Amino acid sequence: MTTPPPLLQVTEVSKHFPGVQALDRVSLRLSAGEVLAVVGENGAGKSTLMKVLAGVHPPDAGTVILDGQPVRLATVADALRRGIVLIHQELNLAENLSVAANLFLGRERTRGGWLGFLDQRPMDRAARDWLTRLGLDIPPDTRVGDLAVGQRQLVEIARALVLQARILIMDEPTASLTQRETDRLFEVIAQLKRDGVAVVYISHRLAEVERIADRVTVLRDGRNAGELARGEITHANLVRLMVGREPSQFFQKQHTFTPAAAVQPRLVVHGLRYAGGPEAPVSLEVHGGEVVGLAGLVGAGRTELAEALFGIRRVVAGEVLLDGRPVSIRSPRQSIAAGLLLVPEDRRYHGLVLEDTIQHNIGLPNLDRLNFLRLLSVRREAALATSMCERLRVRAPSIRQLTGVLSGGNQQKVVLGKWLARQPRVLILDEPTRGIDVGAKSEIYALIDQLAGEGVAILMISSDLEEVLGMSDRVLVMHQGRLAGALARAELSEEAIMHLATGGSRPT
Repeated sequence: MTTPPPLLQVTEVSKHFPGVQALDRVSLRLSAGEVLAVVGENGAGKSTLMKVLAGVHPPDAGTVILDGQPVRLATVADALRRGIVLIHQELNLAENLSVAANLFLGRERTRGGWLGFLDQRPMDRAARDWLTRLGLDIPPDTRVGDLAVGQRQLVEIARALVLQARILIMDEPTASLTQRETDRLFEVIAQLKRDGVAVVYISHRLAEVERIADRVTVLRDGRNAGELARGEITHANLVRLMVGREPSQFFQKQHTFTPAAAVQPRLVVHGLRYAGGPEAPVSLEVHGGEVVGLAGLVGAGRTELAEALFGIRRVVAGEVLLDGRPVSIRSPRQSIAAGLLLVPEDRRYHGLVLEDTIQHNIGLPNLDRLNFLRLLSVRREAALATSMCERLRVRAPSIRQLTGVLSGGNQQKVVLGKWLARQPRVLILDEPTRGIDVGAKSEIYALIDQLAGEGVAILMISSDLEEVLGMSDRVLVMHQGRLAGALARAELSEEAIMHLATGGSRPT
């Protein structure tokens, strides 16, 4: 029995942009009813390859074969006509229009001949059928702006199906979804497979790739790094192909905090109560050179505690001591002056000015150190930004590059760089590797270890238990806003952390 030819075949496709070889002879194949995951670090070429398939960028070389015939995808319209639809990470829906209007935008059904009146009833009827097929129980006239993020994601898929998509490309589709919405999306993908739709799935979340992919193509530095069949898809194999080294090398801590050598704690929080926090006061301490992980389930109150320490939330009781001296922190300005700094969970909204350059973002919290005769010294600012970019290996053509176009990992490095310039005494990291690739994670882990070795006290909030276990000298666990317990490094395990995070008592 002969194997049917693939639905789509890409053969040695290359794409060059000024100063960058984005794709270098990349190949892949895709069959009908298959979920193909395409993974790789930021900058590996995933997005460029998908844009080639979607008609956004014409390839410089190579061949795209669809249904056994070479095709030229010169425009997005070319790709859509052939049933190739790309759903971007940032959803492209008209929020002021109804669901039905979004599904048929640009393909509206009309009546009345040349007068062109909208024929709403058949569009609503068809929209209801597509929504029911996807398990989305909402009226077609619902305004998209009133929908939850997960519902909008399904509306995007419905629009692709209205376009008679045969190949559906999903770029980081679960980035903004809850676990329940993610589970529902995976049910929809399974139904699409049964209907013969081919799905290309791009994600940094390797656990999702393990769960749903039939096959994986791995890219590294714009080239094919390898391919994994269903039975070969494991976290270790994915990481090995993506970064070219063993995952065990990620958490090689060179600096390990020794409690016996500890003198006075760098940070002491005693009886802290704050706006939006729990009734029970919070107390903790972190020593210089110590990495303390702060674990807990979503909603446990970890970010709220970090915001209180940084002066974003109003403190109503308790005290904070740095190196044994009480400090009053009623605003981020006071926290920064004291050397207690926060890298926020959402770097794009709270950590960076995306419309400004790397240079200005790094200089912004350091203006007091960059002035000359009360005027900003652009030369000093540029020197500082250059120094931080070199230290953190920020991949950008220039310090004058806008931060909004950088990869997630490089954006995170810029946030870290602006605070490292202030030589922090205490550094609070809230989800420091969320949304970045495994290569950038490895670099940030090395930086955390280096800072601890230099004596910085680090409080690291993370929902990634592998990260918590790999990087922490000690772990504090929060449950419903209160500290449920502390675990020394020798006591650390996923089971011990989850026991406390779910309300279990600290074993005696």
